[in-house]
Amino acid sequence: MNKLQWHTFEKKIYIHSSLEKLYKLWASEEGITSWFLEKAEFKNKNGKVKAAKEMVNPGDRYTWYWHNWDGKAEGEITKANGKDFIEFSFEGSMVAVKFEERNNVVVVTLTQFEIPEDDESKLKIHFGCSNGWTFWLTNLKAYVEHGILLNETEINLKENELSGYVFVNM
Repeated sequence: MNKLQWHTFEKKIYIHSSLEKLYKLWASEEGITSWFLEKAEFKNKNGKVKAAKEMVNPGDRYTWYWHNWDGKAEGEITKANGKDFIEFSFEGSMVAVKFEERNNVVVVTLTQFEIPEDDESKLKIHFGCSNGWTFWLTNLKAYVEHGILLNETEINLKENELSGYVFVNM
């Protein structure tokens, strides 16, 4: 990416971990609820709920629930190679997460793309998700490297309708 564009953005972070561990933290219910979500459900192509430790596959569907937000996200896993790449539909766009080893550390690259370019999508998806992923990738690093979570799980932030816009640790 050479210049800022509304239909896509990219976020990167170095994390001291293994490809295998980071992939599992994105590609299973057990993994993704350890650092990102309050609850997650993955179903295979036949609609059967996957076991918590079972890895996702292309064609699987997901339903995600966050801490401190009443909504849910639903989408499809479009690519998953079991090692270093996962792609899924998300909030009217697509997200790809790539893991690459470099000098005993893993670079996690998250790209959100196919973002509509209307004003509401620029605000909610490009701006909102870009800020959100910055926090969540930082939370992932804190969790993997230091065993701590930065997101709020004990205080109810839902009492303020602007919580998602003002609290950095939703």
